[in-house]
Formats: sequence, C-alpha cells, structure tokens
Amino acid sequence: MVDYQYQPDMNDPVSKLRIAMDNMDVDALQSYVIPEEKADYTISVQSTSGTAMDTDINLDPELTGISVSRHQPESRTIPVMRSNLRLFPPPLFSRQTIPQGYNFRPNPASMVSTSVDNETGEEKKRYINRMRWKGYGPASIMFSDAIVPDKPPQVVEEGRNLIDKAILKKLEDLFVQRPVWTRMSLFNQLAPNETREILNSKALLPLVCYVFQDGPWRDTLVRFGFDPRQDRSARFFQRLYFRNANHPIARPSVITRRQDRSAANTQIRAMEEGTEKEADRRRSHIFDGQSITKETAAFQLCDITDPMLKEMIDDPDDLREECNERDGWYSSHGFERIKTVLRHKFFSLLEGHPASDEECRALLSNNDGFAKATIANRSYKLRAGKHNMAKGALRPEDAAAMRLRATLDRNAKTLQGLR
Repeated sequence: MVDYQYQPDMNDPVSKLRIAMDNMDVDALQSYVIPEEKADYTISVQSTSGTAMDTDINLDPELTGISVSRHQPESRTIPVMRSNLRLFPPPLFSRQTIPQGYNFRPNPASMVSTSVDNETGEEKKRYINRMRWKGYGPASIMFSDAIVPDKPPQVVEEGRNLIDKAILKKLEDLFVQRPVWTRMSLFNQLAPNETREILNSKALLPLVCYVFQDGPWRDTLVRFGFDPRQDRSARFFQRLYFRNANHPIARPSVITRRQDRSAANTQIRAMEEGTEKEADRRRSHIFDGQSITKETAAFQLCDITDPMLKEMIDDPDDLREECNERDGWYSSHGFERIKTVLRHKFFSLLEGHPASDEECRALLSNNDGFAKATIANRSYKLRAGKHNMAKGALRPEDAAAMRLRATLDRNAKTLQGLR
C-alpha cells in the first residue's frame, strides 16, 4: 500500500512503553501514565534554507532524495510548522491491496469546533465527528441506590422524535398494565415486526423503563417511577434464572453466530408468514411444569403457572417486612424452596420427563436441613457488580457436578458418532 519508512520519536511515551514491553521492564510498565492531551497539533521546528520545506523529519533522509553532507555551508534557519499528532502507524497498514480513491478530501462527517482556553483565553480549533454514535442505553441503578429514575436520560430524550410513536404508545400501555417485564415476556406481547423495530431503534425501551443491575429484579425492565423495593406486591415480578450446564462454556465461533442470526431471521419471517404457531411463541416466557420452549430457565414468578409452585409463590406467610437484596420480599427459606422446586421441574423437563409433585415434596424434605444450615451461615454483604445468588445460581459443588455430567454426555455422544 505504501512505499516509505517511518521513524518514530524514541523519546515519545508510547515508544518508551513499547521498549519497556520488549524488555519486560515491570517498573517502567507500572510507572507509565497516559500523558495529558494537549492541543499542540502543530509545532514549530527550525529548518535551514535550501532544503525541502515540506519534508517530514520523521522520514528517513535517504528516502527523501535530499543529499545529506557533513560539510554544508552555513545557512539561515527559518521556523517551519510540522504535524505533532503523534499518530503512530500500525505494523500492518491495511488488508486492502488497492488504495481507496478518497481524492484527498477530508471526512465529510467532520466539522470544525472552536473552543476557548479558560486560563489563557486562546481560541483553539479542532475537527470533531458530528456523526459519531450516541448510545441509547436505558437508565440503570444498583439495588442499593435509594432513588429510582423517573425519566429517560437526556441523550435518549433527544431522540424521541425519531422513533415510531405507535409502538411507543403500545409500550407505555403495557407498562401501565404491568410495571415489570422481562424482555422475552414483553416481546411476546408484540407482533414480530414491532419487535424488530424495537431491537433496531435502540431508543424505544429506554424511553419507557429502567433496569436494575443486581438484586431480585436484575435484568428486568421496570417502569419509570415504580420502585419494587417499596411495594410488597412486586414480589411476583422477581426473576429467577438458572444456568443450563449442558450448554458449552466455550464462546461460539463467528460462523456459528452468523448461522444463529440467520436462523433467528428465518424464524421471524416464518412467524410473519404464519407458519409457526403464534400461541406457542407468546407463551415461551410461561412455565407450566409440563412443557418447555427453551433451554434456559429465566422466569418471573408471575409467569409461573405450575400449581405447586403457584401455591408456594402466593403463600403470604413466607414474606419479609423489608425487601432484601438476595431474596427480595420472600424469606430466605421460602425463596430457596421455590428455587429448588423450579430447578428440579425445569431440568427434569430438559431430560424428557415432567417431575411429579411427590418427587418435589420428597426433595424439599431432604433438603430442608441443609438449606437452613446454609442460610444460617450465609453472608448478606454482597459486592456491587459481582455475581450473587439472586439469579438462582447452583451451589458451587452442584454446578461442578452438572458440568462434569454434561461433559461426559457430550463425550459419549461424540464416541457414538465416531462408531
């Protein structure tokens, strides 16, 4: 692509950092700090008359075609402005074999921005990209935050005029009917084309709801102004999640992810054409204890219709006076019982047979003693941003046993295929 050599300034902090990395100089790496960004994008250097004025001093003089002699007559030096952007070229300039014909024009999305230094009063100009991406993420809070958001972030509010007003009104009506949703349960109330518009626009959901980063309502969509920690009836909107150890832990390849996206698009087109049962799709967020439509367990308590679980969820005797970060409005013992039964019923369905209520009662009677001991020794100090049991995770030893079992099953299937 290019036919020149570039000699970086070896006194530059980036050059020194690279040398320290090559030499494994731990002290230099630990002491490295990013230098303060200054607006000195051009600096004045001294140049002798009779040489090329536009020669970059970072280039090898032998490549410029200018003869360099040790015995040169004295000449007058004049100041020359050169670039000081410190843009180090990468080792591999481009994967393209043919250069792009940009005709030496600047980026059309760039514009000149003028700012004034408050200390010196100097006016400075720089180029900024006016088309840069503005994130439209929803407002999010921690369980420990005292105040819940009552309006969308300012950057989201500025994009209100660019979204579909009919879909926005439908979302607002759904959040009036029910203040807390999971994404799946909310999307199941909408038509496939509306779901696609919500996913593409990015700004529709942040205009009507906020999210919790942790706690019993983690990863749910909550209506602005509604605080589930202050309303005991919000216990029915708590979310339970169980990892499926049968899923491979390794990150899928790029090809696999592309195939998954193609399959998802095919599914959406099939739903639009009416070739898939609409009723089954709209009930994929509901757990009835007899059938499942997905391999991951992520349910709100209000979407569980299994009679045994429903009785345990509606029981008013196992409630707290104040909302807890781990178990929400339920007592630790009561919430553990709900998770135990739901986990057993869900994974039994994954194995191909529904679990009976008698099995679940026997399981509860065997686990009551261990569960009470575990709850008694539990530390309630949870760290923000870290994994916690509010998501319904298994105990470490149980999770390890399930991963081992899943690995053995996959290996057995592989051996059978080779035979």
